[in-house]
Amino acid sequence: MNTDSNNVSNSASKKDSDETDLMALLFAILRDWKVIVFFAVLGLLIGVLYSRYENPTFKSDALIQIENNSQGISALGENISGLVTPEDSTALTETELIKSRMVLKPVVDLLHLDVRLNDPAVNSFDRIKTNRTSTQVNTAEGVTLDTADGQVRISQFDVSQAYLNQSFTLVKSDKGFTLSNGFDDFKGQLNQPHRFRGSEGIIQITVAELPADNHPINISKQSLQNATDAINGALTVVEKGGTGILQLSLIGSNQPQITLILKQIILSYMAKNESRSSEQTIKTLRFMETQMPLLKQQLETSEELFNNFREKSGTIDIGQEASLLVGEKSQIDSQLNELKLKKADLTTYYTEEHPLVIQINDQIAVLNNRRQEIEDRVAGLPEIQREFLKLSEDTIINREIYLTMLKNYQQLKIVKAGQVGYARIIDMPISTYRTIAPKKQLIIMIATLSGIMLGLLLVFLRNFLRNTVKDPERLEAKTGIPVIATIPRSPLLTRLRRNKNAPNRLLAYVDNNSLSYEAIKSLRTNLMFGMPAAARAGQRAKVILITGESPGVGKSFISSNLTEVLAQLDKKTLIIDADMRLGELHKVFNMDQHNGLADYLTQDTTHLSRDNTQLAKIDTVQESSHLASFIHSTGIDNIDFMPRGEHPRNPASLLANGSFDHLMADLNLHYDYIIIDSPPILAASDAMILAQHADKVLMVTRYESSIEGQLVYAVNQMNKANIKVDGIILNDVQQGIMSKYSYHYSYAYGNNN
Repeated sequence: MNTDSNNVSNSASKKDSDETDLMALLFAILRDWKVIVFFAVLGLLIGVLYSRYENPTFKSDALIQIENNSQGISALGENISGLVTPEDSTALTETELIKSRMVLKPVVDLLHLDVRLNDPAVNSFDRIKTNRTSTQVNTAEGVTLDTADGQVRISQFDVSQAYLNQSFTLVKSDKGFTLSNGFDDFKGQLNQPHRFRGSEGIIQITVAELPADNHPINISKQSLQNATDAINGALTVVEKGGTGILQLSLIGSNQPQITLILKQIILSYMAKNESRSSEQTIKTLRFMETQMPLLKQQLETSEELFNNFREKSGTIDIGQEASLLVGEKSQIDSQLNELKLKKADLTTYYTEEHPLVIQINDQIAVLNNRRQEIEDRVAGLPEIQREFLKLSEDTIINREIYLTMLKNYQQLKIVKAGQVGYARIIDMPISTYRTIAPKKQLIIMIATLSGIMLGLLLVFLRNFLRNTVKDPERLEAKTGIPVIATIPRSPLLTRLRRNKNAPNRLLAYVDNNSLSYEAIKSLRTNLMFGMPAAARAGQRAKVILITGESPGVGKSFISSNLTEVLAQLDKKTLIIDADMRLGELHKVFNMDQHNGLADYLTQDTTHLSRDNTQLAKIDTVQESSHLASFIHSTGIDNIDFMPRGEHPRNPASLLANGSFDHLMADLNLHYDYIIIDSPPILAASDAMILAQHADKVLMVTRYESSIEGQLVYAVNQMNKANIKVDGIILNDVQQGIMSKYSYHYSYAYGNNN
């Protein structure tokens, strides 16, 4: 039963802790809304400036269909089409061909795309101001660029290898122009071609027009690789869904320019495609043209020999067997000639080791063997018959070979006349003038959201890494010291402090109806009931030391206002500004800092000896001639003040040499409460010395400003010195729905109801 109750309690505690962390995170975001808004506005501004800085980007598209490779060879029949191996073309292969230098170089040369013009007078501010800057225009006639002082037109610009990718400067002069690269100056006339010899090679240039007023223009000649890389950077070639249709896209800041460039790329590719598709046909025709005269001559020679033999010998009747042998041998010879023709054609493309050539050689070997067998059988025929058979078969074979070659040659010429490439243009590029980038609204929205995210990230990091003081319960758990008071911020006093010339004021005279003042009274009540019941021997005053972990936590504010509320109880109260380095309590009471604690401690030690018995008879410190010059009346009932005095060189040493012990021994006899405002613990060791004389040691820390780790470290330092910190005062707590700890206001106020 108890176990179940503990589990339920732990689960509820964990849930509450998670909810508290989420609420704390939400409140942290709300508290730092100014940071988030600042970065959101900054992101918005950057987005607007970037959208104006970038030139509009346009796009031009075109479509090309890649068909099956048809070279017209199949129309010739098996005799010739078998000689040529068809090559399949894939869309991926054509994509790489389109982006190759073979296709792009003619476009670069035609449109002078390797010439770059730049106006150095246009800076980033001008680009933002105008929202769009002029870009160069490349045509077959040359390169042009518009400037504020006129147009630039370059008809020709060629340089040697050493000058590629180097920047030159063109400036119009009274007699023409001056071309400079920082080392050499070349002078020439407009509208005239010039050839200059520089230290690193030849420069050829023709300048048609330049802007006036000595407006400089940067010009450079890009290498072919850089020029084609620039085109490929803007060119996209993709296949649409495996259809064999390629979509070509080119982007740029000038719509007519990119349309022209893409059109020339397509034309260059189509020209290469058609030339490549008819290449094999042309090679075959050239081979036939070289063989036909030889075949014709062989046919004429064999016919002449056969006719002469017939005239001399008359008609010869060849037997059935001889006819069969002659027919078979003739067929074998015909096949051998065809195979030799194929082999001759193939060896123009392949080596003897190619599988097709080896296959033909094997077939030729088989036919030769059979031919040899027939010749051996025919050898037994009469010599006249053998001569007749030989001459007749030579004539028949040569005639068939020549007629076959002539027929195929005529067919190839017909095919070549109607042959086209396997790429077909579907859509040529057109100018749409549709801006694809920058998408201003999207950029501005993303930049603004990025600013908000950056602001949130910084808020999160600051809250998680800085880990400021916020939660009283967390402080008590971390330090083991109770938070005895939470002091709300006084809005009225905060407004007054914005004026640096305005004096510091006590809450009693500025905002005595505020929760801040009531919280100080609650602190007074806590201290009254928490003081030791019996004072030490010879001690009348109750000493309260107020310090902090670091400067700026508001310990002087707490000290002065606590002194004021203690004096309201008709208790004689002294407040000492023990921060002899940077103490400013004298400003709160509108007094001078001189003749204070530092002056007292630096006086001659012989002046410190006194007759304690005689001093005990004096009712007030002011009656002691020795202390009267160091303790001053504030003009407020029951409150005296000892300022910090002149800044000494060794404050800690002065406090430790025994002079302060004598001072406290004297003061304890004359006051009910002594408030000591000491330096911060992490800044000086004075607080550890002063704490030896205190009945209560209080640590002041500032809400949402002090670092939690510094506070814990300061408490540990005091503990190491065997000094007990009796309580923590959480100062400057801000009220509102953005703070989950605002309930402490009502708690502070409730103690005084």
